[in-house]
Amino acid sequence: MNTIVQMTADGSPTLFVSALDEHYHSVKGARTESQHVFVDMGLHACTAPAPRVLEVGFGTGLNALLTWEEAERSGRCIHYTTLELHPLSAADVALLDYGDATRLRLLHDAPWEEPLALGPVFTLLKRRVDFTCLSLPAGAFDVVYMDAFAPEKQPEMWGEDRFALLFHALAPGGILTTYCAKGAIRRLMQQVGFVTERLPGPPGGKREVLRAQKPF
Repeated sequence: MNTIVQMTADGSPTLFVSALDEHYHSVKGARTESQHVFVDMGLHACTAPAPRVLEVGFGTGLNALLTWEEAERSGRCIHYTTLELHPLSAADVALLDYGDATRLRLLHDAPWEEPLALGPVFTLLKRRVDFTCLSLPAGAFDVVYMDAFAPEKQPEMWGEDRFALLFHALAPGGILTTYCAKGAIRRLMQQVGFVTERLPGPPGGKREVLRAQKPF
């Protein structure tokens, strides 16, 4: 995919994909959005002592980077599995500056399909797979970051069958968070069993984001 780097309102970069007419992050603040939606609203809401995180859409690696930082701050061991069918090129990664180029490079250079300990509290597993035809084991994760491109750009990533899969893959009490708060998406989540709530969006960004929980 042809991409163009663009600075967002909080000073952190994102990439614009011309083929989809879509950005990887909010132009109101890439780092701010990721921290708020996935770490603050998702990971922080998880009570598991050693959370198992599943990310749909590795993209720039920003969510993984922020989660690694959070693991070190909190001392909670995190096993992070991320799904990506179209990894960025090394040239694209070199354009990104999230304040820790060394760690970002380690995330992107990590091998596919092999768990890699990137420190005492953060283990990464990158899977180069097509989420639209993927199966996942039951109860394998405590948190899901749903960070695919928007439903109007990639509707196949947001179907009822995919939310049923994520519901199946979460442990009881598991949390799913996403930047997308569309009513149609919320209803799909509810149809497969999630209990959903709209939450305030990130500072300066979207008005609302969505969090869903698998009942205990």
